[in-house]
Amino acid sequence: MVIDTRVCQKYAPCEDCIHACHHLHNVPQIPYKKHEVKWIWKDEFEHAFPDTAHEYANEVLHGREFLLLCNHCEHPPCVRVCPTQATFKREDGIVMMDMHRCIGCRFCMAACPYGSRSFNWRDPRPFIKNPNPRYPTRMKGVVEKCTFCTERLAEGKLPACAEACKHGAIVVGDLADPNSEINKILREHFTLRRKVHLGTGPSVFYII
Repeated sequence: MVIDTRVCQKYAPCEDCIHACHHLHNVPQIPYKKHEVKWIWKDEFEHAFPDTAHEYANEVLHGREFLLLCNHCEHPPCVRVCPTQATFKREDGIVMMDMHRCIGCRFCMAACPYGSRSFNWRDPRPFIKNPNPRYPTRMKGVVEKCTFCTERLAEGKLPACAEACKHGAIVVGDLADPNSEINKILREHFTLRRKVHLGTGPSVFYII
């Protein structure tokens, strides 16, 4: 995935991608910060890229919003620590969650350096205003996160966030295909990845 932060800044405070993702996947809107559940959210540069931020860069990027989500890493630490294989990596590189296998140990949350996982401290279903009947709800005591809309990919559709973005800020594609649109974009633009020095190989790129 490539996210063009320049476009996000231009059309801020648009949050169509967040609303589409959270509605489609029945992500609860819990008003208590410590119980918050999120699959995709916004944050500032110094929080998204703490290893890259400095006082002068912060001046240039002040006010720019960065969409954050699971990075679907090439070497996902969350997969290595999960004792039940509730989180696993598919052959296509997507890091998945089987919420039925999750025992709530939260090892994956401790291992993820991006804060991309949420734990259901309480029953999330009362906090879902308009449930989507086509996607299962979760229960108290399990971890959840972005799944790159595998249910939509299976139908030949784009992830909900990419489809909902009417400004074209989010592009997804096959990194293994050198002729893909996403590889063309990466060749033509300077991009950053989050905490790349950790060796996880994040698959989400940001055009600065």
